[in-house]
Amino acid sequence: MGKIQAALTGAVSSICLAPALHAETLVVNSYGGPYEDIIRREIIEPFERQTGIDVVYDAVGAAAQDYAKIKATKGRPGFDVAVMTASQSMQGCQDGVLERLDPASIPNLRYVAPKLADSAGPCGAVHELQYLSLLYRTDKLASPPRSWSALASPELKGRIVLPTFQNIMALYLVEIFATMNGGDLTGNLDPGFRAMSDVARQSIGFEQSSAILESYIKDGTVWAMPFWNGRAQLLVDSGLPVDYVRPVEGTIPLIATLNIPIAAEHKASARRFIDFFLSKTSQEAWVRAYKVGSARRDIDVPDEVRARQITTEADLESLLLPDLSVVATRLREWGEKWEREVVAHQD
Repeated sequence: MGKIQAALTGAVSSICLAPALHAETLVVNSYGGPYEDIIRREIIEPFERQTGIDVVYDAVGAAAQDYAKIKATKGRPGFDVAVMTASQSMQGCQDGVLERLDPASIPNLRYVAPKLADSAGPCGAVHELQYLSLLYRTDKLASPPRSWSALASPELKGRIVLPTFQNIMALYLVEIFATMNGGDLTGNLDPGFRAMSDVARQSIGFEQSSAILESYIKDGTVWAMPFWNGRAQLLVDSGLPVDYVRPVEGTIPLIATLNIPIAAEHKASARRFIDFFLSKTSQEAWVRAYKVGSARRDIDVPDEVRARQITTEADLESLLLPDLSVVATRLREWGEKWEREVVAHQD
């Protein structure tokens, strides 16, 4: 009897341990820096507790590099969920390397504002909104800059840093300066490139990573630079002598998306992760922690967050909104033009 009982106990123990030993692993590719700390705490760890799925976080590469990897591998990049931008979602659908997302398997897609869902196309789930702001050192500038043209002012010569074209901030700057100088958001960017060549002469260099860009303003090397407003708010909250503005000429929103490569290994778990991220509870946690806007309009947002983020349709309407389908088709062409006409003019 003792041997039988021991055998039964071992069998039961093996059955109980089986789920843990065979738990599915989901690979999520996104950003490092404060983004990684926040997504682990507010999204990944609660998701793991709720589902039993182990998440491996891959913080290698910027969104443009990650999309290039997805395309080069025909949708089998080694990760199951990618955080990218709406223009890359549109491009990925056109290239056939991203999975189309369906509310039948991701129910919380139904709560994404229709205009934002349309902007990302059928392959992208909009999980956050930011806008390009002008971040500045309050201890270095006598008064807040009100215009994007401040980046070209003599006061900031050698005191700004610019993004590389692999960071979508670069294209946003070109588009904004184009509208300021007689062009438009997608049809005529030539005035924007000309204006940015002047700004480039002010810059100490070009950096792709937001984490590296912000290091320059943290240590006082840079006094002003373009930066996502959510990340800017985190710097304000940290106590640094910085603040940010939405310049009078307007700005462009960053519509960030969750995407599934077409040949991802764990698609069912990827859909569960996206649905979890888009849930009301997760969106409220994300907005509070990362200081961004949400594509859901039914969430409860603190007043101090709502005051500086994109939280309503009216907020979105007040921003400059380029046609992302055009952006997707011309991005490579504009990237080459940036290298020729902007980077080449840096002193």
